[in-house]
Amino acid sequence: MDHADHVRLLRDGVPRTAGTWADLGAGAGAFTLALADLLPPGSFIYAIDKDAAALRDLEVAYARLARGRELARIEVRHADFGGDLGLPPLEGVVMANSLHFMKQKEPVLARVRAMLRPGGILLLVEYDVDTGNPWVPYPLSFATWQRLGVAAGFAEPRLLTTTKSRFLRQIYSASTNA
Repeated sequence: MDHADHVRLLRDGVPRTAGTWADLGAGAGAFTLALADLLPPGSFIYAIDKDAAALRDLEVAYARLARGRELARIEVRHADFGGDLGLPPLEGVVMANSLHFMKQKEPVLARVRAMLRPGGILLLVEYDVDTGNPWVPYPLSFATWQRLGVAAGFAEPRLLTTTKSRFLRQIYSASTNA
């Protein structure tokens, strides 16, 4: 996948109003950069990951993407999104290929919901399967996400789009509100 694919996966879930967001499990920032491209200027994104080297790569990629353009600003934070992050109330959270690393998803989702302002958006990008492998240990299909999201106190998740994957057949993006 490339930047256009990442943008396409998020596009229909990102509002056209400025706000403060977080990308939990940002890695090298593929979806952070897509979000920065989609949010209007004046927006702010916290890119959270426990891999400091990946976050440095994100900073370089952001500088390249932002050259000559006004994008949402980002701040990288070296942290584990499974713990308390001390973020302000957020308009939105992106979790792209990160929730599948958590065996116990409910505590993480409770923390994410608490980070969001009332009505705040959670954009989830995941493999559309329920059986993992060593690289994607605990994926969740969209059908599973629908049940889990509601059980975690979110509104009914809405499927945004899907795309083929070389690894586990298909990736989906979905939006829900706190």
